[in-house]
Amino acid sequence: MSLPRYPFLHIAVALLLGACSSQADVTKPDGPHPALWEITDGSGTVEGWMFGTIHALPDDTRWRSPRLDEIVGKADMLVVEVANLEDGAELSSLFEQLAFDRPGGPIAQRIDPELRSEFDALVVRAKVRRDYFDPMESWAAALALSQVAQSSKSENGADRALLASFEGGEIVELEGARRQLEMFDRLPETEQRDLLNAVLEESAEYEADIGALAKAWLAGDIERLSQLTRRGILADPELEKVLLHDRNANWAAQIENLLSTDERPLIAVGAGHLLSSGGLPAMLETRGYTIRRLE
Repeated sequence: MSLPRYPFLHIAVALLLGACSSQADVTKPDGPHPALWEITDGSGTVEGWMFGTIHALPDDTRWRSPRLDEIVGKADMLVVEVANLEDGAELSSLFEQLAFDRPGGPIAQRIDPELRSEFDALVVRAKVRRDYFDPMESWAAALALSQVAQSSKSENGADRALLASFEGGEIVELEGARRQLEMFDRLPETEQRDLLNAVLEESAEYEADIGALAKAWLAGDIERLSQLTRRGILADPELEKVLLHDRNANWAAQIENLLSTDERPLIAVGAGHLLSSGGLPAMLETRGYTIRRLE
């Protein structure tokens, strides 16, 4: 499932609905374009590139630039959060192992009373019984409900398009589906319910928020992206630490190892991981690399 509102929570559509066919993206020759960075070492040698992805987009969205296509041709490998987005059977199995291993209990008792109407509206939209989400742990119900609340399609996501471009080439996972799901599964119940209630609270304005996020991403407006991706659940310091900062620190160490080889990677992760002082560009700069924005 895609949670475009939080750019790194992006695999649940594949988990719940199985694999979707990737839609070919259409080149957008004229700018502005989504943000793209170049990574150089102390001598000025290009070591790789970084591109912030968005995991769900409306049909017929044009976003690829000629420069990005050129870099796709130059890069020796693609580095992503999760590589097997098309393996619906495996992803569904992983989701089921983790989402139902602890009894959830009545979902109505886990949501804020003032959000009952939002929940009821999503249940009607999903065309399921009110107790459909009861067996799910709170984090899993949150991901499922977020999918109901939005209409942009994960098969249109930039990550899928880039994976298709590197088909047959070297693809490296920073995290993988199991580790990503286990991260949610390990959240304390209080934080899981925060996630669940945040999805419900924002569901009425979900499409407008997604439209704003997509517009900012397409324009390469990283200041606006920072504002949009630091609201809601990421306003919770504990969740921000677990879901963003800790992961960025882990990924930065892995990326540094990749950059030390002779191969030049294109690192394509959720745009929210590349923003502000806690983003991957800033972390790599502290490790001695120079990061220059190309678009």
